[in-house]
Amino acid sequence: MSVLGAGKSGLAAAELLVKMGARPFVSEYGAISRDARDFLRTLGVPFEEDGHSGRVHEAEFCVVSPGIPQTAPVLHDMDAGSLPVFSEIELASWFCPARIIGITGTDGKTTTATLIHRICEADGKLRGYRAFSVGNIGVPFSSKVLEMGPNDIAVLELSSYQLERCYSFRPDIAVLTNITPDHMDRYGGDINEYARTKFRIHAAQGDGETLIYNHDDPMLRSHFDRQKPWPFRVVRFGLKADRLREGMDDFVSVEAGEIVARTGGEPEGLIRVDTFIKPSFRGEHNLYNALASVAAARSAGIPREVIGSSLLQFNGVEHRQEFAGSACGLEWINDSKATNVNAMRQALHATPAGMVLIAGGRDKGNDYTPLFELVREKVDCIIAIGESQQKIVDAFRGVVAVKPAGSLRDAVSLAVSAGRPGSSVLFSPACSSFDMFINFEDRGIQFKQLVRELSSC
Repeated sequence: MSVLGAGKSGLAAAELLVKMGARPFVSEYGAISRDARDFLRTLGVPFEEDGHSGRVHEAEFCVVSPGIPQTAPVLHDMDAGSLPVFSEIELASWFCPARIIGITGTDGKTTTATLIHRICEADGKLRGYRAFSVGNIGVPFSSKVLEMGPNDIAVLELSSYQLERCYSFRPDIAVLTNITPDHMDRYGGDINEYARTKFRIHAAQGDGETLIYNHDDPMLRSHFDRQKPWPFRVVRFGLKADRLREGMDDFVSVEAGEIVARTGGEPEGLIRVDTFIKPSFRGEHNLYNALASVAAARSAGIPREVIGSSLLQFNGVEHRQEFAGSACGLEWINDSKATNVNAMRQALHATPAGMVLIAGGRDKGNDYTPLFELVREKVDCIIAIGESQQKIVDAFRGVVAVKPAGSLRDAVSLAVSAGRPGSSVLFSPACSSFDMFINFEDRGIQFKQLVRELSSC
């Protein structure tokens, strides 16, 4: 077997293959880190770097890391030579004895996956099983799959990249949060191609499995309503309860300020919204995340009491509209996890008007035009950073004041000058972090550190 890529996913796949008695070969297009080399040597796994040799084709199949685009010449050659290529997620699923709850979508994946995991953890403590948080959330599925037992639950956050090259992967419960334009640079500007990749989460599902989707999302509603009946159980969630109550389909929604669910029986009230919405977990988008989590938890048979108590204790996710502190008379909000335009839109809706917005990074084919009206309404000034700085300046010129900054530190300093006392500074990049930072977590941590350094001003 060959493994393309020596990052987290590739190394985890190689280790899993070794533990299952295979002899993998790891190939990295760029340089392999010292730690990764030492890890592979400890495993006894041969490897190469700075390019892919013909040896990668001398295998029964190949496992490809999610960061490698499907247009890569090495994958084109493998397809032409009929060498089977699988994702790391597909590989791990072959050996997973646990129940799987898979979550994908453009936005809300991390928050929804984190909340589902917290609910499952709480239930597991009562009923004697373990809940694992794996996948795009930061821990490779392959690195944990052999620790799982048949009574456990794997809560698996899935990016579109990870769903590419998935064929037999079939989660017990699949959750689709929404579909809006993202990664258009990867998918040739075609949102339908991007959506088709997301839909791989349910492609192999059948009798006994459940698909949960956001019925308020136009693309998801069109996809699932058009192709009824499906071979799996469907649970819809959304805020339009009257529409969801039509027919006898299962649903989760909000009525009279209370989350209401019908998952196999009569509709039941679960918890009042105003009891769990808080400054660190607010906005309509987080209400959707809560509905998706409730639908997944109820579909997994978790009691309403456990769901309710977990929602009451949930305070949101780091780097997603996270309150970073008060400094210089301003409220600072870390939304580094916002790597696309729709995530920025959600943060703009949730933040009071009169804010300063810090945005920018590595562009993914963003179209900012749909944000113009909202930005005029909510934003006093935009401070643009990163590779996409000029694109942001050009896009919003004439819409709102825009100032370029050479670094995140410079952007924070400019925000202090531009902000009105008592207003907010929202750091919501709408771009990936890889132009200036290791990842979005690194970007958010640096932002919060800069805010802490302002405390004396």
